[in-house]
Amino acid sequence: MEFGVFLNGYLPGPGAHNTKTEHMMLMREAQYAIHADKFNWKYAWFGEHHSLTEYSHMSAPEVVMGYVAARTNQIHLSSGINSLSPRKEHPVRYAERAAMLDHITEGRYEWGTGRGAGSHELASFNIMEPNSTKSEWEEVVREIPRMWEQRDYSYEGKHFTVPTPHNILPKPYGDGHPPIWVAAGNPPTFGRAGEAGIGAIAFNFEPIYNLQDRVNAYKEGISRCTEPIGQFLHDNLMMTNGMVCLNDRKRAREIAVSRGRGYLVSMVNLYHDTMPSNPMVPTWPNPPHPIPQDDETLDYLIANGFMLCGTPEEVSEQIKAYEKVGCDQLVFGLPGEGLEHEEVLEMIEIFGSKVIPEFDTDPMHRSTRARLNANRKYPDFQHTPPTVETPVLPATILLP
Repeated sequence: MEFGVFLNGYLPGPGAHNTKTEHMMLMREAQYAIHADKFNWKYAWFGEHHSLTEYSHMSAPEVVMGYVAARTNQIHLSSGINSLSPRKEHPVRYAERAAMLDHITEGRYEWGTGRGAGSHELASFNIMEPNSTKSEWEEVVREIPRMWEQRDYSYEGKHFTVPTPHNILPKPYGDGHPPIWVAAGNPPTFGRAGEAGIGAIAFNFEPIYNLQDRVNAYKEGISRCTEPIGQFLHDNLMMTNGMVCLNDRKRAREIAVSRGRGYLVSMVNLYHDTMPSNPMVPTWPNPPHPIPQDDETLDYLIANGFMLCGTPEEVSEQIKAYEKVGCDQLVFGLPGEGLEHEEVLEMIEIFGSKVIPEFDTDPMHRSTRARLNANRKYPDFQHTPPTVETPVLPATILLP
């Protein structure tokens, strides 16, 4: 099993309306990814959301990824997720930006995709019918790999066109292309992700064992995949959850039941109206239910997979439940409610040094290993190649 951090530009409260506080939050989140690179973490996921006050101010994650890429060596930087409606942005831009990040990271970029978080976010781009984005995603995600390969790409589709041949540049870095992922919610979506041969992202806000059917649907879909969307089969299932892992057990448990825990989930219920909400969880601005300050309740929440909490030894035991259900990658949202900035850095170091080595002994990323099997799917040209002769070239040209 591999591990990652998830950064979303989360800024609850009055700070969401102050640019200096906003700046501090963004720079801290970049620091978390940079710090994780030093302590065995393999992935840093960056949310992409638009106009979701307090919940996520990470509207241009690619900019942050470029900053982080220059300061890291091993960690993969992943979109979590890039929504693909052509009404938001022409698909050529998705292909260009992903390939550029693949170069800047030297093969450490991973392309997470999806339909978008909900109606409020989509309305930022004058998309008033969220259900319409499903067929848009299906069309766009299948065309991007062709843009990455062909030198005379053109297309006439239902949702977008490139009417005349164009060479979409740059092409991805080295062999293959960035691993492709999709955010999934219900079992049929997980199954379709598997059949498409791409990774599945599970944003879970419920007990881990509730996800077993979705894991099974994905793995069964992967077993049936005969024609991946991309150049290789990317068998990879990621799950998110919350964690408090410190050497000080008492402090970890204090944080887990601290005032305001659950505020993020109340905003999930507010903004993510394209997926079923949990009727037991309040919707913002209703305050989150306070967690009772007793060991029995906290132990129940931990045992049922609502969170991971405790010392490195305790958290290691809790992670085994994720192994049991078939999770390939486990990702934790940071900074996490109740944790001070320095405690987040401490947790990244403690978990990375003491827990990750117990579960992840492969120095190569699972997605990198899958990319080694990449095979081109399309010819360079779909039309007759042009004949061009250049009699004089600059003396300083780069040669292959």
